[in-house]
Amino acid sequence: MSINKISVLSGSLGLLSFGITLLADTQDIEKPNIVFIYADDLGYGDVSCYGSNTINTPNIDRLAKQGLRFTNAHSTSAVSTPSRYSLLTGEYAWRRKGTGIAKGNAAAIIETGRTTIATVMKSAGYRTGVVGKWHLGLGSKGGPDWNREIVPGPGELGFDYHFIIPSTGDHVPDVFVENNRVVGLDPNDHMEVSYIEQVGDWPTAKSNPELLKVIPSAKSHTMTIINGISRQGWMYGGKSAIWVDEDIADTITGKAVKFIEDNKDVPFFLYFSPYDIHVPRVPHKRFVGKSGMGPRGDAILEFDWSVGEIVKAIENLKLSRKTMIIVSSDNGPVLDDAYKDDAVEKLGDHKPAGPLRGGKYSAFEGGTRVVFIVRWKKKIKSGVSDALVSQVDLLASFAALTGQTLSAGDAPDSFDQLKTLLGISKTGRDWIIEQSLNNRLSIIKGDWKYIEPGPGPKIDAESNIETGNDPLPQLYNLKKDIGERNNVASENQSILMELADLLKKIKDEGRSRF
Repeated sequence: MSINKISVLSGSLGLLSFGITLLADTQDIEKPNIVFIYADDLGYGDVSCYGSNTINTPNIDRLAKQGLRFTNAHSTSAVSTPSRYSLLTGEYAWRRKGTGIAKGNAAAIIETGRTTIATVMKSAGYRTGVVGKWHLGLGSKGGPDWNREIVPGPGELGFDYHFIIPSTGDHVPDVFVENNRVVGLDPNDHMEVSYIEQVGDWPTAKSNPELLKVIPSAKSHTMTIINGISRQGWMYGGKSAIWVDEDIADTITGKAVKFIEDNKDVPFFLYFSPYDIHVPRVPHKRFVGKSGMGPRGDAILEFDWSVGEIVKAIENLKLSRKTMIIVSSDNGPVLDDAYKDDAVEKLGDHKPAGPLRGGKYSAFEGGTRVVFIVRWKKKIKSGVSDALVSQVDLLASFAALTGQTLSAGDAPDSFDQLKTLLGISKTGRDWIIEQSLNNRLSIIKGDWKYIEPGPGPKIDAESNIETGNDPLPQLYNLKKDIGERNNVASENQSILMELADLLKKIKDEGRSRF
């Protein structure tokens, strides 16, 4: 089997002429604003428009009703950092060392000077911003000095503005960074962070368990206690900069809305990455108890609220016909993820991954098949698409949308799928690659999915999620068996070898566009 080289240049030129036709009726929409909303650990079955009967997400559902809801869309990885790396660079993270889950004091993972989604949009005349979870490292080799200007960061990767959570809420430091500076930091209260040894004398889960309001269940989360919650890593100082966990969603949603308001008169690209529904789940009191499923369910409602606030801002500014909104997630769901917060006990009949097997960390579809909704009023017809879609393609697709071309070395794994995003094409990608926590790779082509064999436990001990690890090759017909229960490798050796060979060729060539 051969793989056809896809030329972003020819695709962009063809889509440029298409774009002129598409937008001829409204000249001021030639460069639509783009808002990409990226949930954290939201499962395929966690929203009502994807089949959940146990939780109500009206704002996401409204976007799905007005736009295009994809049923076969994927993040590139079953964990956060590599998914975000691939999204921003158009390169599969497994091609690069050091793109695994980043610690809170990790140095910048994406090297300065690389083409990113932000540089592509900026070169098209867009004002670019990122608000919310970053988790791609900050600062030069050795990690950031939190008491000084923190570079490199999002600003060196094409973002004009950033207000970010450096890593995740369960990793110290628990502070916001805005345009290279820790927000609210007292220069006389030196801030220290370490993942090697304890710094300072702040309480830890081991020394002062009585101070915990959320009980950790993993050894990796027994370090510094902040706001009654134990974290990964040790932190000391910077007291005035520490966030209030219950207010995170309000804070970052407010910053995202302000970015939209401040840039209403120019084309803008906003990468909005809410922290919900990652652990520790500490939603605002407005949402506590509202889902009936404990903090995890309440955090889903909080995420839906954040989506609603973004949409409301766009509509109040009369930008709906000028703005493409995309909602997705960085990976699949997890229940018990180092904190005992009743996610398992109060689950009831809810199925976070819907009909899919596995979840976060997993090689099964529950790890990377995610919610993916695109709304652009009056330009994208509402409906449902089963086209094969990957987040790695957004970079090349946005380049095509804005009439730009990519050089041969840019975004090597990103394909121009603009027609699919706009609902014009129903076919999508020929194939995509997925990555699990332990770098087990899978490939989907047509109805078939191949998971490469390899070692490792079949159940992740901490999260109780099926990993997809198996010493034998796995082959599933996703059209007949979306739950990946029936491994048909032995009966379909020719298909198995075709997909195994294709995956090997992609890996060996070092890039997808060849």
